[in-house]
Amino acid sequence: MPSKRYGTDVLIVGAGGAGLRAAIAARDEGARVLVVCKSLLGKAHTVMAEGGVAAALGTASHQDSWEAHFRDTLKGGKFLNDWRAVEIHAKESPQEVIQLERWGALFDRTDDGYIMQRRFGGHTYPRLAHVGDRTGLEMIRTLQDQAVAHKIDVLMEHTIAKIVVRDGTAIGAMGYDRATGDFFEVGAGAIIIATGGAGMLYTVNSNSWEGTGDGQALALQAGAELTDMEFVQFHPTGMVAPSSVRGLLVTEAVRGEGGRLLNANGERFMKRYDAERMELSTRDIVARAIYTEVQEGRGSPHGGVYLTIAHASSKFIRRKLPSMYAQFSSFAGVDITRDPMEVFPTTHYAMGGIRVDPSTCETSIPGLFAVGEAAAGLHGANRLGGNSLSDLLVFGRHAGSAAAIAARRRASAPLPGDAIETVQTQLLMPLQSKTGESPAALLSELGETMMKGVGVFREEHGMRDALDRLTALHRRSLNLSVPGSHVYNPGWHSALQLPGMIELAITIAQSALAREESRGAHTRVDYPHAVSELQDLNTVASRTEDGTSTVRFVRRPEMPERLSTLLSGASK
Repeated sequence: MPSKRYGTDVLIVGAGGAGLRAAIAARDEGARVLVVCKSLLGKAHTVMAEGGVAAALGTASHQDSWEAHFRDTLKGGKFLNDWRAVEIHAKESPQEVIQLERWGALFDRTDDGYIMQRRFGGHTYPRLAHVGDRTGLEMIRTLQDQAVAHKIDVLMEHTIAKIVVRDGTAIGAMGYDRATGDFFEVGAGAIIIATGGAGMLYTVNSNSWEGTGDGQALALQAGAELTDMEFVQFHPTGMVAPSSVRGLLVTEAVRGEGGRLLNANGERFMKRYDAERMELSTRDIVARAIYTEVQEGRGSPHGGVYLTIAHASSKFIRRKLPSMYAQFSSFAGVDITRDPMEVFPTTHYAMGGIRVDPSTCETSIPGLFAVGEAAAGLHGANRLGGNSLSDLLVFGRHAGSAAAIAARRRASAPLPGDAIETVQTQLLMPLQSKTGESPAALLSELGETMMKGVGVFREEHGMRDALDRLTALHRRSLNLSVPGSHVYNPGWHSALQLPGMIELAITIAQSALAREESRGAHTRVDYPHAVSELQDLNTVASRTEDGTSTVRFVRRPEMPERLSTLLSGASK
């Protein structure tokens, strides 16, 4: 089949907050930019980040500082973070929030007219600048307006299926139009992956349908490395009923505004798990506490616990949490100004992802960059709420600028014909096979396998069983059959992304097996304590020549004294 051909300086895969911020930065450097997204512009998982963007502005507490944000982020990540990324993030987050405001973002204000900031778990001071509980939506609106103003080209409802590498350098990509099935190719001087997370690997998750880990799989298949894949964050509070919305996010802003967690006995149970911080403990601790309460028989009728903010005034709740009020009213018939919400942990965020240089966001493949949830390093073993939005702003700018500079040294060129023919043949195989399996059935098995074997609590036997099942699933995913043609065929789209999803799942299971300790979001029943010898080691997954993945430990660079002194008194 013929392909449409595009040429650009910087190709950005993904149009969420990270992709749009990178696009704006690259355009500001004078680069031609093409954004490709498999959904619509503005339809991004960034909008699910409701509670706020973390930055040490000091408007709610003058004691706050980048040093305190640096310390909190490392402590929340159990000191497994890349300290270089944490320093950049803590120092530059405030200026990115101010920039967003200058572009038109309408943050809630204090009585004195400053940007209002709320408390969130793991943050020493009120640090999250917010727009009610719709912060991510306001961020996407603002960045989208800027992208349009910068005249950035966007291909919507198009999927990148292959990163093309020649002589060790990324030179372009190939994909297909999701509506027509037509193929297209892009020659590019640099490529930025900003495709978000992979929550859809699990049955119960807070992600939208786009969260299938496309970018991580593309990078792994191209020869880049993944890191910290064992650290999957289970947000403590997802909806549990009705079943049609199970896993839908209940923002941490509910707890940030004074919400309380209660078990079936009416006990405020967090005092048993973190008596000092209670509901504002870090997400890993709260998620394990809720899971434990349910497992020990103190759960709600639908298998969760209760989250209530009904002790606050109705006016306060409607003003501070308008989305949550509407969500529970519409989907569960619950008035949160009077009645409690039933919640349970839901797969939410990937701390692990593509391994990048923290200052440029470039991967181990020259010309290939990654940013946002698709990348890794900043959050360590557990992400603090609000850090994801400042992450994509800070490093989106870094990635866009660095990619534009790199593209000046490498002019885009048409992709080699043999690569195009090979990719097209592979993409059409599910449509031509008459004896293969259904992608829907395998996707269901994948989600159930991950929930059971590599979920909130993990142990060796369960993970090895999961790894065996995943390995078998991957073999089966190479022989899928989809009826119909390439035009308007969602089944074909599922078949094409499924092998990459299973590859990612395998790296998660392999990394979790390798890390024989409990740290942050990674909880091993058979290794319940953190191991000091693993403190400075990150797992790194890469693909071998035969197409399988392997995991090794890599030691991080030593933190300089100017930063380590900031951690005095912070328990590891």
